[in-house]
This record gives sequence, C-alpha cells and structure tokens, in this order.
Amino acid sequence: MFEPAAHPRVFGLAPGVDFPAMLVAGLRTRLAGKDPAQMARIDLIVNTRRMARRLRDIFDAGPPGLLPRIHLLTDLDALAPFADIPAATPPLRRRLDLIQLVSTLLDSDGRLAPRASLYDLSDSLAKLIDEMQGEGVSVDDIAALDVTDQSGHWERARKFFEIAHRYLSQTDSAPDAETRQRKVTQAIIANWTAAPPAHPVILAGSTGSRGTTAMLMQAVAALPQGAVVLPGFDFDMPTAIWAELDDALLSEDHPQYRFRQLMTALGLPRNAITTWHDAAAPAPMRNKVVSLSLRPAPVTHAWLSEGPELKELEDATAEMTLVEAANPRTEALTIALRLRKAAEDGQTAALITPDRMLTRQVTAALDRWNILPDDSAGTPLHLSPPGRFLRHVAGLFRGRLDAEALLTLLKHPLTHAGAGRNLHQLHTQRLEAEIRRHGLPYPDPDGLHRIAEKAAGKLEDAEGFLNWAAWVARAFCRHDGMGQQELSDWVTRHVDVAEMIVSGSNHGEFAPLWHLQAGRKAREVMDDLAAQAVHGGAMSSADYTDLVGALLSNAEVRDRDAPHPRIMIWGTLEARVQGADLVILGGLNDGTWPEAPPPDPWLNRKMRQQAGLLLPERRIGLSAHDYQQAVAAPEVWLTRAIRSDEAETVPSRWLNRLENLLKGLPKQGGAAAWDGMRERGKTWLEQTAALERIAPTAPAPRPAPRPPVAARPRRLSVTEIKKLIRDPYAIYARHVLGLRALDPLVPEPDAPMRGIIVHRIMEDFIKSVAADPTTLTTTHLMQVAETVLADEVPWPATRMLWLARIERIADWFITHEAERQRYATPVAFEKGAKASHVFADIAVEVTGYADRIDRADTGDALIYDYKTGKPPSTKEQTYFDKQLLIEAAMVEAGSFEGLPPTPVAAAIFIGLGSDPDHVSAPLENETPREVLRGLHDLLSAYLRPEQGFLSRRIVQKDAFRGEFDQLARFGEWDGTDKPIPEDLT
Repeated sequence: MFEPAAHPRVFGLAPGVDFPAMLVAGLRTRLAGKDPAQMARIDLIVNTRRMARRLRDIFDAGPPGLLPRIHLLTDLDALAPFADIPAATPPLRRRLDLIQLVSTLLDSDGRLAPRASLYDLSDSLAKLIDEMQGEGVSVDDIAALDVTDQSGHWERARKFFEIAHRYLSQTDSAPDAETRQRKVTQAIIANWTAAPPAHPVILAGSTGSRGTTAMLMQAVAALPQGAVVLPGFDFDMPTAIWAELDDALLSEDHPQYRFRQLMTALGLPRNAITTWHDAAAPAPMRNKVVSLSLRPAPVTHAWLSEGPELKELEDATAEMTLVEAANPRTEALTIALRLRKAAEDGQTAALITPDRMLTRQVTAALDRWNILPDDSAGTPLHLSPPGRFLRHVAGLFRGRLDAEALLTLLKHPLTHAGAGRNLHQLHTQRLEAEIRRHGLPYPDPDGLHRIAEKAAGKLEDAEGFLNWAAWVARAFCRHDGMGQQELSDWVTRHVDVAEMIVSGSNHGEFAPLWHLQAGRKAREVMDDLAAQAVHGGAMSSADYTDLVGALLSNAEVRDRDAPHPRIMIWGTLEARVQGADLVILGGLNDGTWPEAPPPDPWLNRKMRQQAGLLLPERRIGLSAHDYQQAVAAPEVWLTRAIRSDEAETVPSRWLNRLENLLKGLPKQGGAAAWDGMRERGKTWLEQTAALERIAPTAPAPRPAPRPPVAARPRRLSVTEIKKLIRDPYAIYARHVLGLRALDPLVPEPDAPMRGIIVHRIMEDFIKSVAADPTTLTTTHLMQVAETVLADEVPWPATRMLWLARIERIADWFITHEAERQRYATPVAFEKGAKASHVFADIAVEVTGYADRIDRADTGDALIYDYKTGKPPSTKEQTYFDKQLLIEAAMVEAGSFEGLPPTPVAAAIFIGLGSDPDHVSAPLENETPREVLRGLHDLLSAYLRPEQGFLSRRIVQKDAFRGEFDQLARFGEWDGTDKPIPEDLT
C-alpha cells in the first residue's frame, strides 16, 4: 500500500476537512486498481466509537467493497492475541478500593482532610493514578521530586501517595484499565519489533495527547507498512514556527504542540509530513488567518511580518458570524433560531461547546419548534426520572424523614407507577392537605395513622385511604438510624425499598423503574454496584447516599433514535470526527472555552513537569486544537455571552487573538471583515429580540372589590380588626373568597411560632404559680421554658437560642410579675378567656381571646397581652391596633364567657422582646362605649354596597408584605395609585 520510506510515515489532514470521509477516500485512492481484498487486510486504529461508526457508515454508503479491520485505541486485544494479560479490574471495583483506602487514612488522621472530601479525594487520586499509568510514571519518580519549600503540603500528600503505591503494587495481578492498555500496547510494540507485520497498520484521528497513545503512534509510524494520519494538521504554519514549540512550559497550550512532540520523537522534519488526501479545506484563507492568530505567544511578532501577506480577508470571513449576546439566555435562544433555520433549509448543523448548561438551554429553546437535537453527551442519569427517584430513595436512609422529602417521593411519577396511580395522586393531595393543616413535620407510622384517621372521617372511600396511608408508613418510614452497614446490604435494601415504592399499595409490578433507556441504564448502574459491593466494606448511610449520587451523576442516558437527524450537539471530542454544513462554537468565554485547568491537590506545575506528567495547559492545548478544527468548517458561528448570571465575562483568548489580528490589518480589510462578522450576528440578535418581544399589557389597577352585601363577613376576630383597618383586601380574600395561605410542610422557627411558644410558656408558668405561689422564681420559669421548648421545638439550636432570650428577660418578668400578683389574681387564660360580642342591628359578631385576665383586689379587671416583638405604641393603639381597647370594652360589656360585666382598670401589653417593656392601652382616651360605637361604625361601613375592600389601605411601612399581595397584584400598582372599585356578583 505504501512505497518504502527512509523515515517514519506520518500524514495529516487540514483543519475543516471531513476527517472520516477523507480518511476513507485516501484509502480507496491508494488501493485503486488493486486487489479489493487488500482493504480487508488493513488494521485501522481509531480513537472513538463514534469515529468507528462513522467510518462504517461511509463504507456502507458505497461503492461496494470490503471493510478494513477497525480497532479502538482502548481495545487492542485483537492485535495482541499472544499477550497473556489479565482482564482489567472493573472501574467501580477500583474506585471502591481507593475509597476504602482513603477512608481508612482519614479515619486515622482527621487533620489530613475533612471527611466530606472523601469522594473528591478518591476520584482525584484515581485520576492521578490513571495519568501515572498512561505516562509511565512510577511512585518512585514522584518520591524523587525536589520538594523544596513544599514540606508542609508534601507531608500530607505523601500519605496519599503511599495509597497510590499500595494500589499500584497490585496492578500486575489485577490491572486497571489504564495499566492494562499500556501493557497491551507494550506487548504489541514488542511483537512488531520482533516481527513487523507485512500488512498496512494505520492509526488515524488521535493527537497523541496521552503517553500510551503517543508511544503506539511512534511504533505504528515506524512499521514498514505503517502510517499515522493526524487530524487538523496546520500546513499553513511556517517551519521556523514549528521549532518554537519545543518548550512545553511555553507552548503546551498551542493546538499543534502534540504534533511537534511526535515529530521530535520520530526525528521528522516538518516537510516529511504530507497530506493524506488532496481534498482542499472548505476555507483555505480562513485557515491561514486562524493559524496566524494562534501563533505561540513568544512569536506573535510574526503578525507584523506575515499579516500583511494575508489577502481577501473579507472573503475568508464571509461565512463567519460573531454573536455577542447580552446574557446566556439570549445566546442560547439565538443559537436555537439558527439551528431551526438549518433544519428548515435541510442543512446539517452542529453546536459544539463544553458548556453543558448552554446545551440544555438550547435544547429547551428548540423544544418550542418540536426539534430535539441529537446530543452526543446525552442526559446525566442523575437528572433522569429513575436517577432522581433512586437518589430520593437513598435519602430515606440518610436522616430523619421529613414531610417535604415524603411528599417529594409520593409525587414522583415512578411512585405507585402501576395500577391505581390516579387514586394514589388523589390520596397524596389529601395527605398533603392534612399535613399542612394539622402539622406533621417528621412523619412516622403513628403520626400518619393519626392524621389519616382525621381525614378519613370526611371521605367516602375511607377504608381505601387508610389502607393507602398504612402502605405509606411501611414503605417510607423508619429507614434511618441504621448505622454502619456493609455496602452489599445497602444496595440490596436500596433496590428493595425502591421497588416497593414503585409497586405501590396494590403490590403491582415494579418494572416501570427499569423501563426505557434511563431505567435500563439505572439498572445497569445498580447491578454493577451490587456486583462490586463486596469490595466496598462497611459505610454509613451518608457515605452510601454520596456514593450512589456520584455513580448516577457519572452515567449518561442517550436515545439515539429520537432526535432530529440533522441537528446535533457535540462535545469537543465528538466534533473531531464529524462534519457539518454549519458549525456553531458556543460559550466562547475564557473559563468556559477553554476551560480553566482544574486545581491539582497533589502536584504543582513544576513538579508535574519534573515527574513527566501532563501539564495543566494540556487541556487548553487540546481545546485550542478542537477550536482550530471546528472554526474551519464551511459556515461557522462564534457565540458568547457578554455577561453571565453574576458578572461581566472575558472573551475566549482565541476570539481575542482573532479580533486583534483582523483589526490590526485595516489595509487588507481585516477591520471590515471583523465588523461584518459582528453585523451578521447583530442581525440574528435582532431577530431574537423580535421573537422575545411582547405586546405591553396594562398593569392591574389597585383593587377595591365590592362583593354583594350578603357575601360580606359577619364574623371577625378582634385581631382581624387591625387588618380591616390597614388592609381590608386581606379580609375580603379570607372571608369572602375563603382563601387561606398554605402552612409549610416543615414549620420553620419563625417569629409567629416563637410568639406561640412564649405564650404557652407564660400561661403554663402563671398557672403553676397560681397553684403554688412559691414557684414564682426565675428558676421555675426557666424550667417551664425548657419543658415547653423540648415539647414544641424540634430544632436544638433554636431551642438554645430561644431559651437564652427568655433567660435575658426572666428576672425582669419575675420582678414585675411579683408586683402584679400583690394586687391581683389571674382568673382567665387564652382559650379560657373566650369572648363574643354581637352587634344585633347589623348581625355582625366579633370574637376573641385574651392572653390573660386578672382580677384586682378592688374587683376591677386587668387585661394583659404578651408580645415577643415590639408592642404597639399608644398612638398606634389609638388609630390602628385597637386589640386591647376592644377587649376592655368587651369585658365591661360582659362578652367574655364566665366573666360578668366588670370595670377594666388597665389593659397592658407586656413586651418580652430584647428590650422588655410595658405599654398600656389608652383607656382614658376612649371609653368602652366609644370603642364599641367606633367598632360598630367601622363594621357598618363595610356592609354598605358602595364600600370596597381596598388593598393596603394604611399599611404601617412600605416594606409591609401582606398575605394576599400577590392576589391583589401589588407591584403593578403602588400606594399612590387611586383604587378602582369593582362591583362583584
């Protein structure tokens, strides 16, 4: 196939050339007129499965002929049938081994790293071991490094390297995938050295970025009938510039650096690398421009000498569009618009980006036109329905079940997925309503039975609901508190609980959990974990849930049959072996493309170079090569967002270089070419803005609804009078519309709860003092507080905080309470101090409770109300907060049960906040008769047809947030707007 050569045989294909298509074309050209069977004798080694599939598709498209033997770089066993190398250890087993080793080390010395970093450290150490194996670096090489000024860090890292040494010592008998691949490669090379194959061996599509691959490429190129075909080789870069790429510290981020390494290793001059096929690049002049823009930083002076030689720059960039969107959302939508146009025109289009958030946004935007792109990366398994479900189920083991976690699982589409799913959803809604109404922050079997009994009394299918609730208790409760368990036990329990939840109360099939692509992939992950669990040892529930979450997040689901055939989303690796009419390079911001090198917890940049490991810039160089190939497509879009969700962004260094080069060549039309790229982008951004443009809608007016008089409230509580004065709309929403804010599933220790707790503490304390006056002490008050807090507040930190607040005011309260009890005796408390006053002429009832009523020695009544916040001032009570004034009037009118009409000597707010105080109601300014008359007038006013229930009539502060502000659409109007009354029927 090849003529004899005096040097290793290396070919290249220029950026922008369809690499798989031209690879096949080159094979056919070289074998034209020869025995067709020669094609079947070729060993063709490629780097990805996608590349192998594409090659087979091209061969299948014709003309008819035989296929070469296609091998993957990661599966070369067919080339080494003579090698007796044990099978690779499953990756999960290797990971579990490392997790156990690192876990033991962290347990023995907690100062090395926090326990929460167990999985990150294990994964990072695994990657380092992979790299050491791939580059042929031993632990001894690492130990021999110069660690001057690194002693503190090195001492910590050394203990982890001991783990690596112990692990690597086992790889001869049980090699991992990287070790085995290197051993297989070495065996193949040794066999070729002893007996070189007479048939062609071609390695195509790899850049040689890893040590094992580079070693194989060198061996293949040196074979009598061997050849290496390089993708995206820059034939436009002068020979002198190639010589500048020898220094890794300065040049590893250059896209052609790895090719220079190969040339150096093989002793090849630049002119020894020729084209594999004479196919021209889609835009040769553009390739020259991009090549010049990417010159290594130390030699960018070449711009001054070579730049003026560039011609036809506007033609070179005619098929290039630059989109500089205001934000990521606009960028994604603009890309989606262009992909939609490509689908309509029958173009093959591909979005290439490492930014997975951008690809998800583009996919979501395309959904409005029912276009599902063919995403090579698929969907992360942990975000699929089975993946989310398995993570939620694993969460049952981690800690005490709360109502939010329970309902999250009950509402999952895989829960009770068989027969009776509709009834299950109805029962879930009923259960949620009961939990919110009666409170069950931490469901357990007894609590679920209790609230289910309450709900069942109102249902026709009570028995069915109770049976379903019993299934919920069995399936979801009491999975926590299991302590350390063997990994195999965790996996078995996890799968059993998941299948029980899916099968439902009717004990149906649990198969839906493992259906479709996502379900089958989830089953594969869990089966793999079960098979390797024997190597995982014992772990806590927290460690198990973290492990399952990590395994699910590393797996991907892809349905190749569903997407659009011509609209693709590629990662940078897939883009190397594909071709498209339109290529969109998205997310071209520094830190995204190229990605920032990840932090290395083990070795710094200098130490990596000394050891022979890869420098962090390697990933940048590979990304630069991906960019150089992709930007050479027939039509190219370059897109970026000027601002992220948080801050201004920095354009990708490649975009900056291209802009600087073009703007520096105004005489050759470079500046005009750059402006043309931008103008084409602006045109599409304008179309995006037009798509997003909406017709303005008039804002809602300030509401003042006037319902029929018959529908207006006839029963209000004393505390609602303040709301009727300040925000009448809230009274309308609650009593006319019958709306109630949903209580939280899991109550928070907020101010209202604190007020309820403090009221109970004070009531229990005063009752105990009434029974035994000697208990009127600070010590007893704190004992009562501790008891109530223990019963009512499940948050330890909150209990301590609230107890400390009570302790701060305890002495003050006891001192004043002793004074109060010298001249009065408590006679009624809250629920026992119930009141009802009816205005017969308007048929309106006012109800209420008093926190506490005392009877003085003179027979007069004293009314007290506890406030954990700041009590209302005298002026506030005069005009707005009339709670105590109304209660005093009701006491004197005999409206309290069990309390005859009694003169009120005083009504006092007892402030129990950080600055305790007493604030008296202004009884001297308003007599009980005047208070009731004013209340009568207020209630009568809201029974008049022309009186509307105005929203936010006289709020105390602008920052006030009403319960029904959203319903009133506050924000579309403000307090300066005039209300628009509306008569309701």
